[in-house]
Amino acid sequence: MTATAGPIAVSAARPLVNSARDIAIVTRRNLWRIARTPQLLAFTTIQPVLFVLLFVYVFGGAIRAPGMSYVDYLLPGIFVQTVLFGGTTAVALATDLASGMDDRFRSLPMARSAVLAGRTLADVSRNIITLTIVAAVGTLTGFRFHNGALAALAAVLLILAFGYAFSWFSAVLGLTVKDPQTAQLAGFLPIFPFIFASSAFVPIASMPGWMQAFAKAQPVTVLVNTVRALTQGGPVYHWLWQTAAWTVGFLAVFVPLAISRYHKV
Repeated sequence: MTATAGPIAVSAARPLVNSARDIAIVTRRNLWRIARTPQLLAFTTIQPVLFVLLFVYVFGGAIRAPGMSYVDYLLPGIFVQTVLFGGTTAVALATDLASGMDDRFRSLPMARSAVLAGRTLADVSRNIITLTIVAAVGTLTGFRFHNGALAALAAVLLILAFGYAFSWFSAVLGLTVKDPQTAQLAGFLPIFPFIFASSAFVPIASMPGWMQAFAKAQPVTVLVNTVRALTQGGPVYHWLWQTAAWTVGFLAVFVPLAISRYHKV
């Protein structure tokens, strides 16, 4: 009985090892694509940096943040915006479909899950780079993590986790529209109102009453408020469990949808 347990366990684990290897290869391929097109990384990095400079030095004097400097209020919103606006999953998948690269993937002896998982994990890696740059620029403009290193790390991990979940929504868009230019627009338009009708840049109390109900309940506000509480201090649990719920909800809905769409294209 013991003699047969070893080979059976190895045989059962082999598909998982092979899948992990395939995912790593696809992730590396997508990262090399970014490295070969530095203008893509530059665009996704320059945009949030411009937002930091614009809001701090142009609008910052006109916006009052409750209980903190405006730059400390602003940067958590910029961090979240950077991850949501900077995702390239939809465009990358649509590009692979349009160029026929996806057909080559299907012809290879590789796990089907590797294409989607590798693409979304590549977005996480890119997000780490852009968040680091934005945090450095924010520090130069006066932003500080006032709640300690562990809380700051928790904030970054939450942003990356939510961004990873959101990348599966982007995957569904890319697999649905199948055209790179359309995918870029489709990925931008849905998130645009959620970013600007949130607590990312201005206090919700300054908005019209009819908009406040939406702004308070939507996921971007919940995530921004969680990150702000972690980086600047304040009650965290009320926002933390809601952020976790939104993240898990996105994964529960859009991972199966993306896999289903991928099998049909």
